[in-house]
Amino acid sequence: MTERKRFFYNATLATIVALTIRTVNLAFSAFISREIGAEALGLYTLIGTVYAFAITFATSGINLTVTRLVASAVGEEKTGEISRIMRHAVGYALIFSVFASLVLFFFAPYFSSVALKDVRATAPLRVLSISLIPIALSAVFSGYFIGVKKIVRSSLNQVASQVFKIVITVLLVLRAAGDGVAAATLALCVSTTLCELFSFAFAFFQYVTTKKPKSYEKCETEFSAVTGVALPLAFSAYIRSALLTLEHVLIPRRLRLFGDSESEALSSYGTLHGMALPVALYPMTPLSSCASLLVPEFAESEAAANSRRLKRICEEVISASLKYAAPVCVFIYLFSEEIAYCVYSSYEAGHYIAFLAPVIPIMYLDHVTDAMLKGIGEQVYSMWVNISDSLLSVFLIWFLLPKMGISGYAVVIIVMEAYNFILSFIRLKKRVHFSIKSLFSFVLPFIEAIVSAMIADALFAFSGSLTRPLELAAKILFSVCIFIALNFSRGLIFKKHTTPCKEKALIIR
Repeated sequence: MTERKRFFYNATLATIVALTIRTVNLAFSAFISREIGAEALGLYTLIGTVYAFAITFATSGINLTVTRLVASAVGEEKTGEISRIMRHAVGYALIFSVFASLVLFFFAPYFSSVALKDVRATAPLRVLSISLIPIALSAVFSGYFIGVKKIVRSSLNQVASQVFKIVITVLLVLRAAGDGVAAATLALCVSTTLCELFSFAFAFFQYVTTKKPKSYEKCETEFSAVTGVALPLAFSAYIRSALLTLEHVLIPRRLRLFGDSESEALSSYGTLHGMALPVALYPMTPLSSCASLLVPEFAESEAAANSRRLKRICEEVISASLKYAAPVCVFIYLFSEEIAYCVYSSYEAGHYIAFLAPVIPIMYLDHVTDAMLKGIGEQVYSMWVNISDSLLSVFLIWFLLPKMGISGYAVVIIVMEAYNFILSFIRLKKRVHFSIKSLFSFVLPFIEAIVSAMIADALFAFSGSLTRPLELAAKILFSVCIFIALNFSRGLIFKKHTTPCKEKALIIR
């Protein structure tokens, strides 16, 4: 199997699995939000900000570190180093995760009363602290599977974990839903912890049953090799995660200055961050799958000093990302109200979905660009970009939310996504020297998407507001089919007009 075919196979498999999981997860999240209410969802999301920082410290950049080191070992044909890399990585993960778990458990009352200003968060945080060690160890094994390109095993782990999560969450949350916000939130945290324990056990089983390359050369990888890559990533992640935690803790407080009550602030925050943002990010699943595979591809090419391959992959990935993001942006914007009602039974969420839609191309391309930068060892640069991004976000939240309310937070998301993307894109262009044809990669697909949506909207006008899920799905699917037909037709016309010119050029040569 050629490199291109292998990458396409892995990307397709990872995309199918991830898209299936995210679809189920989105529908399941919508179901849970309806069962526990917007306030409980807001509280759980708020707890998640502290939990996210604890996860960041527990993992401390180990996932990407293992991926890069393992992929580099493969690229340099030093596969015997992999077992030693894994031993050091597990030790590194245990040091940080045990410490993070103890801190979160014993300081949960402080975090809930001082940082979150809600004592109902104490018990959930203590339950979540138990999950930090298995999360860190799972990150090690996940990085290994991506680094050696065993996507099937990684995909199996995701599927098994998702099935377990749904079953255990339904059993726990539905029983606690009628007992109030605190009980429902605690049930969600218990199910999260149990799911992480299961995910680690499954990943560990897969790792020990994987056939590993035998070592015929002297192993030279030291613990410092792991820390040398992981600590810059960890340092960046610590600061950014701390700032993100501060950012999300500030949101309900600054919303109260706008005039919202505590319940209204949590509900607005839950609607935007827990409902609208997941819809905007949902179609990014195929790109996320490809991005995770780009890190080992770029690391291998960088280790082998293959600059031509780096340039080719970069141009193809960015062009494909733009062609994909253009119709997604258009369809989510035009169908935002119907999507929100079908998924969440909330027209308010549709307002925020439409507001976030124009920034989708930037979000998606930034995600892919960031993966490519990490693949060529630019994690330190990404660190400073992410830190400055978070600092500016806190500054904007502090000043905008008391004046604009929750809409101010949507503005912050848009502005900071653009800021992060511009800096990352410029850096990647300096390193790889690629070129992009924006007319064919974005402008024409964007126009074709608008035409497709308008045609579909006119043809489905007889169905009224299209608030039924099957009708909306049919409308979106029809729009996608029209878009593909228009795009394919344009490609044939362009090819027909350009082919003679190319043949003349060949004759002249």
